[in-house]
Amino acid sequence: MRTYHCFWLLFWAGQPHQSFLTLLSKRTSGFPEKEKVLVLSGNSRKDFSRSKRSWMWNQFFLLEEYTGTDYQYVGKLHSDQDKGDGSLKYILSGDGAGDLFIINENTGDIQATKRLDREEKPVYILRAQAINRRTGRPVEPESEFIIKIHDINDNEPMFTKDVYNASIPEMSDVGTFVVQVTATDADDPTYGNSAKVVYSILQGQPYFSVESETGTYQFRAPESTPPDSPIGRIKANDADVDENAEIEYSITEGDGYDMFGIITDKDTQEGIITVKKALDFENKNLYILKVEATNTHVDPRFLYLGPFKDSATVRIQVEDVDEHPVFSRPAYIIEVKEDVPINSVIGTVTAQDPDTANNPVKYSVDRHTDMDRVFNINSGNGSIFTSKALDRETLLWHNITVIAAEINNPKQSSRVPVFIKVLDVNDNAPEFPMFYETFVCENAKAEQLIQTLSAVDKDDSFNGHQFSFSLAPEAASSSNFTLQDNRDNTAGIFTRKNRYNRHEMSTYLLPVVISDNDYPIQSSTETVTIRVCACDHRGKMLSCNAEALIHPTGLSTGALIAILLCIIILLVTVVLFAALRRQRKKEPLIISKEDIRDNIVSYNDEGGGEEDTQAFDIGTLRNPEAIDNNKLRRDIVPETLFMPRRTAAERDNTDVRDFINQRLKENDTDPTAPPYDSLATYAYEGNGSVAESLSSLESVTTGGDQDYDYLSDWGPRFKKLADMYGAMDSDKDS
Repeated sequence: MRTYHCFWLLFWAGQPHQSFLTLLSKRTSGFPEKEKVLVLSGNSRKDFSRSKRSWMWNQFFLLEEYTGTDYQYVGKLHSDQDKGDGSLKYILSGDGAGDLFIINENTGDIQATKRLDREEKPVYILRAQAINRRTGRPVEPESEFIIKIHDINDNEPMFTKDVYNASIPEMSDVGTFVVQVTATDADDPTYGNSAKVVYSILQGQPYFSVESETGTYQFRAPESTPPDSPIGRIKANDADVDENAEIEYSITEGDGYDMFGIITDKDTQEGIITVKKALDFENKNLYILKVEATNTHVDPRFLYLGPFKDSATVRIQVEDVDEHPVFSRPAYIIEVKEDVPINSVIGTVTAQDPDTANNPVKYSVDRHTDMDRVFNINSGNGSIFTSKALDRETLLWHNITVIAAEINNPKQSSRVPVFIKVLDVNDNAPEFPMFYETFVCENAKAEQLIQTLSAVDKDDSFNGHQFSFSLAPEAASSSNFTLQDNRDNTAGIFTRKNRYNRHEMSTYLLPVVISDNDYPIQSSTETVTIRVCACDHRGKMLSCNAEALIHPTGLSTGALIAILLCIIILLVTVVLFAALRRQRKKEPLIISKEDIRDNIVSYNDEGGGEEDTQAFDIGTLRNPEAIDNNKLRRDIVPETLFMPRRTAAERDNTDVRDFINQRLKENDTDPTAPPYDSLATYAYEGNGSVAESLSSLESVTTGGDQDYDYLSDWGPRFKKLADMYGAMDSDKDS
């Protein structure tokens, strides 16, 4: 017997607690908070990209379904260039500008003119700019900001079906799965609890119950989940055992049929849901699958009780993961002319946060790729501008890398290469490819070609260079030569007269003007050096400044001769100077060998001693007047102008000792006196010493007896000596 049961299922959505980050004006009833201001900063220079930014917020918030009578106040824009004199005008552009959102061009106040529905459009992206009323030019770069619509609980949950039909076998165990019901809410699931659905049964109790939060199987998977990773398990109950309870799971339908897979855990008989492809929250954040569980072994006897399978609905919610910013292109190529002024914007890169939050991004240049800091970038809008002058002839390509990072999370960053090609501008004049120096024969005839000229240009030319040659105006009429432009980027120099005289004019300097055919026209004046030389009848040069012709970058013969003469004069001067110095030298200080003080002269003659008064006349020492006080030494060079000071000799001093002491004192106090490296001999020993003679020779003449017994007291080292002298005393006594 089959019994049918009906029950009512009730669900409701929770009302969130009101908590707003948005600061609204006092005109928004119920939220009397202070005014929200978006501050912009810039300068009035032509280069907008170097302006500083100072943001208090980069986004505004509004509640949906505003019911007030006045316009809903959004916030205020303000530029630090605004002096309050009405010279600035604020402009708003972007989503809903001029329709849903208006701005007071004088004060920068932004208002919403209509009721906004978050379910229709949750985010508005607008751009603001301040311009000068008089000139109509912006005083700062355009700035982007966001207006987010906050959700209120204004939508009721809705079931995905009007009626759910289900059946279960009688005598089913408690907890047997019956049916999956699903309800959705259009409110914002990420803000508060407005979209949170709670299930309950109104009728059908106590036989049935419903899981109050999910109603369903529901899983969450971050968008960064790698493929083949499991995200959840489901279980179908089977009252059978052993092989009769084995279950096979499969996904039969749903919008995530190709994104997810399911396998069976043979041990637990659970279905494991896995990710097959990479998930993307911004592309799709919710998948609904229908999973079917089937018995793998069915007894044919009980087929009439079938079907032996069941199905369930699985909701998979993809969770947002903070991703790095994404550039609009994989690479950027920018072309700029080399004469662009410094601080000129040459291009823009754009990156955006792919996350739903759409976090603002700041830009920077990787300085490892721009070591010379030739370029810079506006951190707010990605405008690239020059900070130094460019030169195509120096560097044609600049390859830099731009970094985009989230302001709220700088670790989330990405890079993009930027290739900057410098385009040519005609800023170089043509010139000779080499230094032209040629000659003309003295016997040359008129209209004779003596040199062919060419030119080069550092600039590029799409159609090829076209040069024109002419003589400078000051040389066109008075020159002894003519110039003919060949119209093929070459020109020839011809003689204007017959015969030249190198004694009258040996060298001609011919100024030649070279111009290009680009815009603006560039020209330069180059000089051709023409020397007059003697030649034979065949025109072969015989004599002239051949060295200069062979070596154009060397010195001429005249210059070499002048240098040689200077060297000769310098050498002669040095020789004369050395000769004069040699003549001015004084005579040698040492005249004879005998005057050398350091020589030791051996006479092999032993004097007679102190008693020999004939060998040396000591009378000289006793006659001080015999010494010439004014005689200078001849073996040294006088170093001072001081004359030796001599005190008057005492005539009555006949004592040699007093005489020597007097002279010793004089030399000690005389600043002009030596010491010199000489030996002074006084030949005076003195009257004797208080200690008397130390010689052991005199000891033998003493008549006193010596007592050597004390030697025995000096120890064993002096025992031999004590025995010797002690024995002598014993012999003497005996």
